[in-house]
Order: sequence, then structure tokens, then C-alpha cells
Amino acid sequence: MERQLKTRWAGRVIRQFEDIDSTNLEAVRQFKEGAPHGTLVIAESQAAGKGRLGRAWISPEGTGIWMSLLLKPALAPWSASMLTLVCAMAVTKGIREAAGLETQIKWPNDVVWNGRKLCGILTEMSTREQEIRYVVTGVGINVNMTEFPEQAGGQAVSLRQALGHPVERETLIARILEAFEAYYEVFEAAEDLSGLRDAYNRQLVNLGRQVKVLDPMEPFQGEALGIDSQGNLLVKMPDGGIRTVRSGEVSVRGIYGYAL
Repeated sequence: MERQLKTRWAGRVIRQFEDIDSTNLEAVRQFKEGAPHGTLVIAESQAAGKGRLGRAWISPEGTGIWMSLLLKPALAPWSASMLTLVCAMAVTKGIREAAGLETQIKWPNDVVWNGRKLCGILTEMSTREQEIRYVVTGVGINVNMTEFPEQAGGQAVSLRQALGHPVERETLIARILEAFEAYYEVFEAAEDLSGLRDAYNRQLVNLGRQVKVLDPMEPFQGEALGIDSQGNLLVKMPDGGIRTVRSGEVSVRGIYGYAL
């Protein structure tokens, strides 16, 4: 992969493993050992992969891309969560360039094709005295699976299923890292998503659709208008007002069903 990679810092140091608990956990261990900004951790399989809200992430051996990028950004801690959105953009661009498949983003952290999940992204951070020590952005992509376990509930799909043929994983990783480095530098310069917002919204599967926001205090629904410069989802309410969604689950008609 090093021969294919055209980056200055993203993935220039690579730690590869056959079996591992979690690439995110290993990236933290690498940080503690002094690994540099942009270190990439890749595994053939994970025993304890995890997704958003602590959900388990199924990581079968040799079929997907399970990787984490160690970052040491000079940013305010509140901005780090936006890197999940930056990474989602990089994954969609990487898939388009490496596999020729158009995919979309389900806010905030999924890449989907035809209403089914191709990729999940989990960003974790450590701070000290209001400064970021590290950010780890983990990516799990269903690449060459031909079937999924029953617990996936028919919501998952692989690139191989979508395209009808296997996809070369190393090429895909290289294209994602190149896209991530370029998007990251736009994000870092502005310290927000103002320079990427329009491009992100063009890929947003939620855009213009009815969404139900599973706010534990007050669930509500409305029309998704896209993100703002902070990565929040803007939702137009039936009365015409605009609500800003900073956290919580968002379910979209046609994407994984419509959860109540």
C-alpha cells in the first residue's frame, strides 16, 4: 500500500495486525508509545470492535477494512467530533475513486448505499487541561463480505454485494487516506466545516427527507436541511422553525426503516 499512497502524513506510519481487540484501542496504545500524528492501525479482524453508542461492530477476518487513524490536532476539544464528518466525506470519495461506486452519508457517522450500511465511523478523544492529547478516528468498511449474520438485521451491505465483484482493499485504503488528508487540512485551517459544508450536504442522504430525532427528552420530526458549519444537523419543523441537532439518534425514512 505504501507504493500506492500519495500523502504527506496520513498513513505514513502503519501498524498492521492479524487479530486485535480493537484498532481504536491499539491506536491509543500507539499514542502512549509515542507514535506520530497520522499513524494508521489496520487489522485483519477485531474481537472487540465497537460502533456508536457502544454497539458491537462485527469485524470478520480478511473481508473488511478495520482501521484507525491517530491524530494530534491543534484544535479546541469541542471541534474534534467534526472529524467524524470529515472522515465520512473521505470514505465516500475513496470508494468512488477506488471502486467507482456512488455512496451517501447518513448523518453523522454512516456511509450507505441503496439504504444499507457500508461503513461506520467512530471518533474518540482524550484531553488534558482543555487541550486535545489525541483523537482516534476508527473506520469499519464492509468490503468483500458475501453474507452477514442475522443480527445485522438486513441493514448491512458490502462493496462486493453492491458491485458484483471483489474490491482491492489496499487501493481503497490509499484513496481514503489521500482524501482524508486533503479534507482534514481544509477543516484544520478553518477549525470548523465551513469550507466543507456544501460538499458534505451534497452527499447527505438525509437532505430534504423527513427525519425523526430520538431525543430522550422530546422526540421530534421534521425535514433535514443539511449541516451547519459545526456539523450539527438542521431540521425544519412543521411550524417552519429550525431546530439544531447536536446529538442523539436520527432515523430517516427509507434508511434502516423509520424508528419510533
